[in-house]
Amino acid sequence: MKRTFQWNNLFLIFIVIALAVFPFVSESRTWTILLTQIFIFSILAMSYDVLLGYTGIVSFGHAMFFGMGAYTTAVMLKRIEPTMGVFFLSILVGMLIAGIVSFFIGLLTLRLKTHFFAMFTLAISGLFLVLAEKWRTVTYGNDGFTFKAPDFFKDRVMFYCMTLLCLVLVYYSLRRFVNSPFGRVLVAVRENEQRTLSLGFNTLHYKVIASIVAGIVASLAGSLYAISLRFVNTSVLSLDITLDALLMTIIGGVGTLIGPILGAGIIELSQHYLSGLAKNYPIFERWIIFFGILFILVVIFFPKGVVGTVREKLWKRRTQSLKTSTKDREKEVL
Repeated sequence: MKRTFQWNNLFLIFIVIALAVFPFVSESRTWTILLTQIFIFSILAMSYDVLLGYTGIVSFGHAMFFGMGAYTTAVMLKRIEPTMGVFFLSILVGMLIAGIVSFFIGLLTLRLKTHFFAMFTLAISGLFLVLAEKWRTVTYGNDGFTFKAPDFFKDRVMFYCMTLLCLVLVYYSLRRFVNSPFGRVLVAVRENEQRTLSLGFNTLHYKVIASIVAGIVASLAGSLYAISLRFVNTSVLSLDITLDALLMTIIGGVGTLIGPILGAGIIELSQHYLSGLAKNYPIFERWIIFFGILFILVVIFFPKGVVGTVREKLWKRRTQSLKTSTKDREKEVL
């Protein structure tokens, strides 16, 4: 088990090094931008996995935290000064706002169960979307606004490296979080909340903290997303952002952390290539249909997501090999 863990770590380190070197050996601007988008949505998907995969919470309002980070960074860079100091300050302010809002929303809504909670979060997210549409003096409504990014990010490679670093730090931090005793309680809440409650754990307390962590990480993804576009409008608060995070988590593997990263890559690459094929083949103009078919096939052949299904098959093979080896030893003894 320890050897497998070490090999997994070495494999992940190798991938990170390869991704870090990529923009310096490749002149493809398209791939640099595409990988940057994958890194950003991987952070968003991992934040959603904390809710869905480890706590068992289905939220349809996760985009509001993403939008908070995006709007906070965009407004501060536009109205104060587009410097690195203001950029990092905007990230912290966005995280603070998302943490406070997620705390109060968690206290109000996490007492609800299953679909009632999901619908309530959808309603609250809708309120924030309406607020962004009507508060035109700050958000400029549906039209949105452009802003200047710090000079450090004029080179796309620097921003690429920044997002990759954020992805690595978020993954490592969330992995420590979910593998801690606190994370084990979250898994227990997901599996059987009533039994966890009877053991003396305040499940609401644990769910609220998980909601805060997920909201803060989603806010970071929103800040990076705003910088990548140099533009923000109410689309960052739309339900589509939440559904993308949900699909990335399910396709990659719920409760795996590495799965949402893979899911983000699959979805972003699929959207890129299917929309690109539409330029030459008219049938792909309705690329969303083919994307839906792809999702159906993944759900059929990988019911626990790509990573989850592969892990389950490897675990079964390992247990079967251990059983056969023990049987052979017993025969030799006899």
